[in-house]
Amino acid sequence: MSLLLYDGECALCNFSVQFVLQHDPDAQFRFASLQSPLGRQLLERHHLDRQTTDSLVLIEEPGGCFVRSEAALRVAMRLRKPWAWLGCFRILPTRWRDAVYDWVARHRIRWFGRPDTCWMPQPEWRDRFLD
Repeated sequence: MSLLLYDGECALCNFSVQFVLQHDPDAQFRFASLQSPLGRQLLERHHLDRQTTDSLVLIEEPGGCFVRSEAALRVAMRLRKPWAWLGCFRILPTRWRDAVYDWVARHRIRWFGRPDTCWMPQPEWRDRFLD
């Protein structure tokens, strides 16, 4: 199972979750917000600071825990084509990828805002949320 932790207070993050749901026909991913009790527990288990971790976190069992650009690209690689082709960016040095990821992350609230309401998944997706 793969679990994707996301910032539930970020419109871009919520959109990203909806995008993954729509392009993951094999239902490979489950979801939980970073702010949920489960999200906080998993951050602690994987030794990630709850105060500073506000990015995408991918937990693969077995396989480990991935953050920032590595998490995003690993998710993309498991989606339908053409999205899976984004995995080719893994050839770039991680620090370059993470610099771009961090730049977008710093501006995401200003650019995309915070959701005005809590997004509710469609009924067929509800069992994929573990909050």
